[in-house]
Amino acid sequence: MVRLVVPGPAGGSSALTLTMRTPGHDFDLVAGWLVSEGAVAAASDIAAMRLCPDEDNTVEVALARGVEPPRQRAFTTTSACGVCGSDTVVEVLAGLRWPVASDPVTVSADVIAALPDLLRERQQAFDRTGGLHAAGLFTADGEPLYVREDVGRHNAVDKVVGAALRDGTLPAAGTVLQVSGRASFELVQKAARAGIPVLSAISAPSTLAVDLADECGLTLLGFVRGDSMNVYTRADRVR
Repeated sequence: MVRLVVPGPAGGSSALTLTMRTPGHDFDLVAGWLVSEGAVAAASDIAAMRLCPDEDNTVEVALARGVEPPRQRAFTTTSACGVCGSDTVVEVLAGLRWPVASDPVTVSADVIAALPDLLRERQQAFDRTGGLHAAGLFTADGEPLYVREDVGRHNAVDKVVGAALRDGTLPAAGTVLQVSGRASFELVQKAARAGIPVLSAISAPSTLAVDLADECGLTLLGFVRGDSMNVYTRADRVR
């Protein structure tokens, strides 16, 4: 659970969301989720985070003064596909802080083809369980920056984005996000809101994911397997 601490003389807190997740990198998960919700854009937007000592599996977060919290969830967030607080392509576009369409990065097809194996080599939890997704942020030359695993694809991406936020490297211009599953609308949203210009998936994208990627100028690739891939949007970035 993510619990928001409300500033002021009276203090207090309120629950923001509840999600099923794989333990580990919990602060990254919360930070990345806040980026995806459009609430924060820099590490300084988060005043503090802590694991609640009297409530298991709960992260308490205090936002910096003047930072508006995301809207409170009326439902439980699962590890499956959700709408992540945005109901339409128009709403997502309106909430983008960094225009990925203007990112001049180009990536060779050879580098993209190698990313699934580079990601797989770093999936330590998958080696033990065979049941976790992964997301990795790479440079345009294929150098790994952050790799995170989770039972949910969305959580794995949030953990990567949160790590970048906490390190002060957002927007993640000039990078490629490689994911272990398919590319959904929500994953495109998360990449765009983190300023990531290229999203590569080993499986299929949804139609709405392609629509959103096209509208925001993000390069979307799917079925990246072996020496083949499909480029759905902004093919000019793929050499």
